[in-house]
Amino acid sequence: MKKMLSTLLGLGLLACALPAQEKKPASPHETTSAVIAGKKITITYGRPYVKGRNVWAGALAPYGKVWRTGADDATTFTTEGDVMLGSMHVPAGTYSLFTIPGEKEWTLILNKVAKQWGAFNYDQKQDLGRVQMPAKKLSSPVEQVTIAVVPAGGDKGTLKISWSDAEASIPVMMH
Repeated sequence: MKKMLSTLLGLGLLACALPAQEKKPASPHETTSAVIAGKKITITYGRPYVKGRNVWAGALAPYGKVWRTGADDATTFTTEGDVMLGSMHVPAGTYSLFTIPGEKEWTLILNKVAKQWGAFNYDQKQDLGRVQMPAKKLSSPVEQVTIAVVPAGGDKGTLKISWSDAEASIPVMMH
């Protein structure tokens, strides 16, 4: 009996000493980067899943409303050099990236308050600028939000945001 009690106590202590299984976040976080004309652009964002939902209706990323463009913290956009996103001049630095999704066009927003939770405290007065991004329907759905900067040679590239049945993109040009 003593031996069994001692074994059980030992197992209990061993269980306490083992690290707890870490729960995977519902929306894993990702950092993606690309180098254009020798300068790095880095984007950090949460990657929610579609999970069979209509993401453009309801609370996820509704058409016509400011969206954090991911999950959890607002997405951040960092550039080592001055860059043009479409017609918007972006000085080197770190910004929060928001979008306003639409069926045929999205609005890309860079905000000077880089660290913020979601879009709950988003303040339009802090915007560096806004620019339109053409959007298209995808033939194959994208289950998780995917953001990428795709170099196109020289000082050019494309910023693409894909999720569900849509992709919005904008030219990137490093100064």
